[in-house]
Amino acid sequence: MKNIIKYTGATIAILGFTSLSAVAEHHGEKKSATVDKTLVAIAAGNADFSTLVAAVKAAGLAEALSGDGPFTIFAPTNAAFAKLPDGTVETLLKPENKEKLASILKYHVVSGKVMAADVKPMKVETLQGSKFEITVKEGTVMVDGAKVIKTDLVGKNGVIHVIDSVILPK
Repeated sequence: MKNIIKYTGATIAILGFTSLSAVAEHHGEKKSATVDKTLVAIAAGNADFSTLVAAVKAAGLAEALSGDGPFTIFAPTNAAFAKLPDGTVETLLKPENKEKLASILKYHVVSGKVMAADVKPMKVETLQGSKFEITVKEGTVMVDGAKVIKTDLVGKNGVIHVIDSVILPK
């Protein structure tokens, strides 16, 4: 599995996930520093989420996703957004597509704080209103067809799990 960030702390394999408890330590901060940040602030501080952060801002969701929550965000990386057809991201970021972009982003978010250790195969309802399926096969967790590649980026209002593809509502 390709690592987005190289960690210096101990990691624990849970259901094929890698715990990211050493995120703050890797960045020269105390472990609690990440927990004191909102999920949006955590994403904004990670270059691998710059496209996601731009989309969240363009969709007008930054304030809501910085709220109390708790939320679980299945966050696509820049590489995940790059898999979309050419021009898709640019089109979605246009003001006239704000509602469609918000709907797609809300499809990546579920209510509650679901840690990797609590993940099991099931259907979950997203903030967008649709449901998607979480599957676990041979230690690999898939979220609506996207592979979970990192887990448990914990913030004060929930948790982020990193996925390798953008998922789209049906």
